[in-house]
Amino acid sequence: MLEWRRTLSNLERAAHWFLQSGIQHPGGGVARYYNGDLNRNLAVSTEITGYTASALVYLHTLTGDKRFLSQAIRAARFLTHSAWQGEWQAMPFELDPPRFAYFFDCGIIVRGWLAVWRAGGDPEFLEAAVTLGRAMARDFADRGGDWHPVVKLPGKNPAAREPLRWSRSPGCYQLKAAMAWRDLDQATGGGEFDGPFRRSLEAALATHDAFLPGHSEPAKVVDRLHAYLYFLEGLLPAADDPRCAAAIAAGIERVANHAAAGAGHLERADVYAQLLRMRLYAAAGGVAPLDGDAAEREAGLLRSFHVVSPDARIDGGYYFGRQGGRWSPHVSPVSTAFTLQALAMWDARQSGLVPDRYLLI
Repeated sequence: MLEWRRTLSNLERAAHWFLQSGIQHPGGGVARYYNGDLNRNLAVSTEITGYTASALVYLHTLTGDKRFLSQAIRAARFLTHSAWQGEWQAMPFELDPPRFAYFFDCGIIVRGWLAVWRAGGDPEFLEAAVTLGRAMARDFADRGGDWHPVVKLPGKNPAAREPLRWSRSPGCYQLKAAMAWRDLDQATGGGEFDGPFRRSLEAALATHDAFLPGHSEPAKVVDRLHAYLYFLEGLLPAADDPRCAAAIAAGIERVANHAAAGAGHLERADVYAQLLRMRLYAAAGGVAPLDGDAAEREAGLLRSFHVVSPDARIDGGYYFGRQGGRWSPHVSPVSTAFTLQALAMWDARQSGLVPDRYLLI
């Protein structure tokens, strides 16, 4: 079986990992990642289930294989039927127990629902996305002009902020989640969600310069690159704004320089994948010329994260990262999804097709 898998392309093997590894539970929920130290999957994460729904739709778009759409629908229905807390009108971070809700996670889930709705046409997922989009604007708004990163359930009181943990602090990275509002605005045509997106965009543009390096430890700076790239991705819907175009062009170089400086301390597959995707989106949109040598180097680095193993739980996926020359024992759905998309976009770059931002995982 392993020899047969080795004859498949990296994309085919990564796609096989999503279907066969067990990372997605039979009920549709997706584990945060496979932990090689513990030899098991971590708990189901609503955020990662949302990301995986988008990834499976993307794979269906590439391959036409209906299994991917079927699994995407299963993930989306897990979120609507099992994860959504109707009594509280909230989407929890995890279900056992449902103690917190994250602004960022909610945006990713909205985008996952919309991806499945666009692919399959089921109004259930558009309705769910609208409901959660409204909850994001209502429950996370801070009087200071930003968005609370975390609220406690069921009361929705803001959780304490932690300045050295980006996921527990507001910041420019939240613009990736705010893309959900722009996508909802396009889907519904009512203008209801334009205001929250614009608020997020202006806040992100005003504060992003201070996000990097953001920490004295080189490995922590690399972690923040992943989040800063979320900010760059969130700029894509407004890339025709000269301020956004300038931030994208400068941000690509800024991230590349920090990634090179931190490579001896930590390398993350998602950082290289997000950086490569941004290069390709920026070039396709006329925002910044493509640095072909840098993109080729990043594509080569990404291929080195690919897992070849007789263990079906990890074979075909992508390692989360490496530190000090040693691989992390974790195989992540997000790292795998970002990487397979970045490499698919890179391999197809000569076709002249403009990448569709609605397919951005």
